[in-house]
Amino acid sequence: MSLASAPFSETLRVTGVRAGGAIACRLMEMGLIEGALVQVVGRAPLGDPMRVRLGDYELSLRTADAGLVDVTAI
Repeated sequence: MSLASAPFSETLRVTGVRAGGAIACRLMEMGLIEGALVQVVGRAPLGDPMRVRLGDYELSLRTADAGLVDVTAI
């Protein structure tokens, strides 16, 4: 499943990034690398952007970018 469709408050493991070039580099620089643990903690009222907890910090991601990150439940 993609991070964009992940349920709230469930701890997930990143299995990969389905993008290339600058977008993939930017997502991986933010810490969304294979094996990282993430959790969706909120969404804006209209659904975009979404707030994701990654380690000890939180990110705001566009839903389109989150759709490029594959995750699996642990």
